[in-house]
Amino acid sequence: MAKTSTTTQGLRAAIERSGYYPALVAEAVEAAVGGEPMSSYLVHQETTFDANEVRRHVTVLVLTDTRFIVSHTDEQAADTTSPTPYATTSTESVKIGRISSVVLSRVVANPEKYVPGTLPREVVLTIGWGAVSRIDLEPAACGDPNCEADHGYTGSSTADDLSLRVSEAGDGPETVRQALAFAQALSEATADAGR
Repeated sequence: MAKTSTTTQGLRAAIERSGYYPALVAEAVEAAVGGEPMSSYLVHQETTFDANEVRRHVTVLVLTDTRFIVSHTDEQAADTTSPTPYATTSTESVKIGRISSVVLSRVVANPEKYVPGTLPREVVLTIGWGAVSRIDLEPAACGDPNCEADHGYTGSSTADDLSLRVSEAGDGPETVRQALAFAQALSEATADAGR
């Protein structure tokens, strides 16, 4: 889908609906996208509780023909570095060919009664492009219970650059649909980039 006024308006409307510094978020995202056509987007607003404070965070994901763009905006209370509250916005632009994994986990209620096309209760979208990896190590062992040799370590490395959880109860069914659509578009784009 080319960047049309409808796509741009849809992204802007989603940013406005998040209610989270929409002018700041929109400007950062639009600057990162530039004039490139957008094919899909996802806006996810998250509220967390930190001691006695409520903190908000918004993540905007945009897919273009050549790039995957991630924007994060966080708000901070006044502190020793700033006498007034402030927000931090960052954007990252990743070439589609660098994306190494797109994982979509679906949670459905009553799986024995599942009907294809039914909206999942929640989805978790995890995207890896090699910027952040998690390594889980544990001591290696052999099958001999009497062995006292040092077998070193064994473990796994997992790409874990971005993980978003979207639920029908917390975010609404439209956001879950949008997350599914975005995951499919990103998966298709990475498959096309590999050809």
